[in-house]
Amino acid sequence: MLPGSHSVRRGRAGRGEIAVKLDSRGPTVTPRLLKFHAPEIVFGIDSMAEAAHAALRLGALRPMLVTDPGLIAAGWADEMVGHLQEQGVRAVVWHDLTPNPKDHEIAAGYQRYAEQGCDVLVAVGGGSVIDAAKGVAILAANGGHILDYEGVDKAQVPIPPLVVVPSTSGTGADVSQFCIVTDTTRNTKITILGRALVPDITVIDPRLLTTMPDWLNAATGLDALTHGIEAFVSLGHNQLTDHHALRAVQMVTENLVCTMERPADMPARMLMAQAALEAGLAFTNAILGAAHAMSHQVGGLLDLPHGVINGVLLPHVVRFNAETEPEPYAMIAASLGVTDPRTPATEAALALADRIERLARDVGVPRGLSALGVHADDLPRLARSALQDACMSTNPRPADEAQLRALFQAAM
Repeated sequence: MLPGSHSVRRGRAGRGEIAVKLDSRGPTVTPRLLKFHAPEIVFGIDSMAEAAHAALRLGALRPMLVTDPGLIAAGWADEMVGHLQEQGVRAVVWHDLTPNPKDHEIAAGYQRYAEQGCDVLVAVGGGSVIDAAKGVAILAANGGHILDYEGVDKAQVPIPPLVVVPSTSGTGADVSQFCIVTDTTRNTKITILGRALVPDITVIDPRLLTTMPDWLNAATGLDALTHGIEAFVSLGHNQLTDHHALRAVQMVTENLVCTMERPADMPARMLMAQAALEAGLAFTNAILGAAHAMSHQVGGLLDLPHGVINGVLLPHVVRFNAETEPEPYAMIAASLGVTDPRTPATEAALALADRIERLARDVGVPRGLSALGVHADDLPRLARSALQDACMSTNPRPADEAQLRALFQAAM
């Protein structure tokens, strides 16, 4: 069983398996035992300085600041260095990583961490930066090679303190128990999953979102949308995750296009930052589904933006799952005003898939995987790998290799 996940039987008890009992005082609700993982969260404009306070509170004497060249060019890394200096500590800056962090990059980051005698890790960047920082933290505590930790709870020793400042609105890495790393030998992405990977503190400053390029804004926004939808329909969902998942889907649908058209619109940026946060809280506790399991394989093969791949795959996964489990998708469709609550569930789920496709087109996502460079002869390998991904275990509809191959084919 995955951490934070639950084997949920949908049906009479409804979403979250809530049992309703009647007594003399009226109905009472008795939920099953739940766990909800979350870091300490600081949210607001100009909040970045709080990350330096947090690092000091966690014992930073020689922090490593993990970032990337884009964040350095935008000035955010220098701002973080300045805030740390104000607290009397000098950071070691490491930025030698690329999108979709590679196994050898994480090994190099750990070597720098060890050579410089670092302690607390501070990550300023998107999902790739945060995942790289988690990877370095795993090796700092547990040693070995990062690929040794693929799977659930393989890192047994607690990682060093980790403070993160996300610069994108979608990956959820700043609140999640996931770490995604590219295995450069097999050209695939591996999933490392465990409660120990939830950062200690996340500081969300919406100012950082204003310097994202359009493609990254679109990609991370669609990633947040996919997190919300997959968490809501996941077998591991519960009444705590449902609330965050549904709000995230609504906020992305209503605000992503606005941030593309008016990048400096701070109210929309704040709502997208909140959407990414709530989607992250939902999926790290409910886990995900087939769209992510499939996307990880395409991203590992072609080193492509994860959210763009999600934007292509998600409508096809919705249609596939809705053949047997349309009801939760119908609830999402009704909440968005896509359909009337009285619309038959399967019809509503298909309308939701169409709405997702329109949003993806509106923000510039290609119509199919072939436009991203996927070839027909890649599909058997992609299907085999996706079937082994941890996210498949909470997809609401079971799938075999042939069905996943057909799904990939439909998305071409």
